[in-house]
Amino acid sequence: MSIPTHTLPSGDELPALGLGTYDLTDEETEASVRAALDAGYTHIDTAEGYHNEAVIGDALADYDRNDVFLTSKVLPKHLDYESVIRSCEASLERLGTDYLDLYLVHWPNPAISLRETLSAMAELHDRGLVRNVGVSNFSAYQLSCAHHVSDVPIAVNQIEFHPWFQRPDLVEYCRESDTVIEAAAPLARTDVFDDEVVGELAEKYDKHPAQVILRWAIDSDIVVLPRSSTPAHVRANADLDWSLDDEDRARLDGRDRDRPVYDFPARDWTGDVYGIEP
Repeated sequence: MSIPTHTLPSGDELPALGLGTYDLTDEETEASVRAALDAGYTHIDTAEGYHNEAVIGDALADYDRNDVFLTSKVLPKHLDYESVIRSCEASLERLGTDYLDLYLVHWPNPAISLRETLSAMAELHDRGLVRNVGVSNFSAYQLSCAHHVSDVPIAVNQIEFHPWFQRPDLVEYCRESDTVIEAAAPLARTDVFDDEVVGELAEKYDKHPAQVILRWAIDSDIVVLPRSSTPAHVRANADLDWSLDDEDRARLDGRDRDRPVYDFPARDWTGDVYGIEP
């Protein structure tokens, strides 16, 4: 499996294909992680809000930690200085590792100073607990602020991105600021499998719709984080040693509907992942 990488400001290489682990049972998480690592994935994405770090840690214990780029995220309700530190230390303990390759602010929290949050991130970086710092679900405005106040480079913005939600203005700012874009829900939670053009291209190339979408996104210099509860699908998602014609990539470029599956303008701030309550 030949997967490109993105060079982060630290010099670390971020694989363009990673395994997403959101909304899986413990059994599904373990099977998915093991299937991914056995299939050649070298990038695993999790978060404290996913409640699966301990399961992932148990699975990772059977593999060489240095071969895996491991990401976790801190909940928005934990973005004050001391809580960021505690959250990271707790994630490391659950994952059974001494460091994270990437630590992200999972969602912005307007109730807590971003400067305070990023000061804690810098402390974690200085202590060697976090090798790279990033954000998730930040708008261009929020990202520009983060770049301005952070003592450590903001390496990544993990956002919702897929053929129906391509966010050209945000993508352009990320590119201008040398911020790597990671696509959470790169398959729009399977909604885009029903897209007419995706279906036509899947038939043309004799590929699953997921493979078509992932190949297109990687060709667009996006890091993709597909997740699946089925080990066979996890393995199939890594079958990317083929290419789309330029004309077919352009057809997918034209499918944007500005249609998110989760990143809506307003959300339930009391939820477990979005929550900003202490």
